[in-house]
Amino acid sequence: QVQLVESGGGLVQPGGSLRLSCAASGRTWDYSYYGWFRQAPGKEREGISCISTWDEGTLYANSVKGRFTISRDKVKNTVYLQMDSLKPEDTAVYYCAAGRVFWLKSDNYDYWGQGTQVTVSS
Repeated sequence: QVQLVESGGGLVQPGGSLRLSCAASGRTWDYSYYGWFRQAPGKEREGISCISTWDEGTLYANSVKGRFTISRDKVKNTVYLQMDSLKPEDTAVYYCAAGRVFWLKSDNYDYWGQGTQVTVSS
């Protein structure tokens, strides 16, 4: 099993920045890909970014490309999501997940964190 704990969410004004963290523990060596997803009220869960532990390759959804950056700290077993130029439409609960496929589809991920709320509002 893998345990994932997100942190760093909060309230930010449009144009502001936040950095989310996802601390992983347990059998992390079984999973090579870590992703960030988000879900806004009344909407489906959206995959926004993922990172490969093999080659640090990254993927981004078009909705966040150029504004969000995913990274990881191998020593701390932590994945980050730096979010810049935030917009009201970025408001959602953000989840990190561990999976075995390098893709942004939630079905490909086996373990999930509890989520952290991000609210972008003036």
